[in-house]
Amino acid sequence: MKLLRYGPAGAEKPGLFANDGTIRDLSAYVRDIDGFALSDASLAMLAGIDWEKLPVVQGNPRLGPCVARPVNYVCIGLNYADHAAETGNPIPKEPIIFLKSLSAFNGPNDDVKLPRGSVKLDWEVELGVVIGKLARYVPENEAMDHVAGYCVCNDVSERDFQTNRGGTWDKGKGCETFGPTGPWMVTKDEVSDPQDLPLWTEVNGKRYQDGSTQTMIFGVRALVSYVSHFITLYPGDVIATGTPPGVGAGIKPEPVFLKEGDVMRLGIEGLGIQTQRIVAG
Repeated sequence: MKLLRYGPAGAEKPGLFANDGTIRDLSAYVRDIDGFALSDASLAMLAGIDWEKLPVVQGNPRLGPCVARPVNYVCIGLNYADHAAETGNPIPKEPIIFLKSLSAFNGPNDDVKLPRGSVKLDWEVELGVVIGKLARYVPENEAMDHVAGYCVCNDVSERDFQTNRGGTWDKGKGCETFGPTGPWMVTKDEVSDPQDLPLWTEVNGKRYQDGSTQTMIFGVRALVSYVSHFITLYPGDVIATGTPPGVGAGIKPEPVFLKEGDVMRLGIEGLGIQTQRIVAG
């Protein structure tokens, strides 16, 4: 299934992206695409619905983040060997964890705001893992039992804020609108191997990132387990698992950074496509 949320920001309704390309309303069955809806029992119930009998959502509504605002939006840094190489960093011995501010949580096609004083705004397409069951000290061999599905994430980053303004990475990762998530969450039964997914980013029609989750240093199973030993993960939480090479900061001979009016388009095979325009913050 492809579960989504549609409607004005703050008033989204639950929906299903159906096989005929329409959005179908799920309001009669779940209140939102939240932790309750992502439980095994709820997903099994939703999977049993005849989608052709669900009401069709008319028009072209805004898509919100594909899950309701989580308790934790966890990000993993430098998790692709080829991306670590382009940044000149060594391969991490353990996953690098940071949290993205929930004020960054954004719809997949909403505008991204250029922060005041920004000079190095950058893109990062990432595989998002959506948690379906409480995860605390989970062993690796049980980690996938806690996964509800997958989505596209854009870990928008301001590199000057991230590296030159003191402290940890959070200043460059948590600005408003820096977390486009969606367009939908694809349940894990429809993703045969999360470690074999092509993912890419285009800016103004030019492809910069063109990678594969095959080059992840720490895979989904390892990450869910590892994170759960430091942060209790709740149903509906998201783990953004790192980005492949081709970010603006890594382009040679001169880095490329986003400016007002630029358009990002990014996607993961089978998980959908996002599009965002850069606007003044």
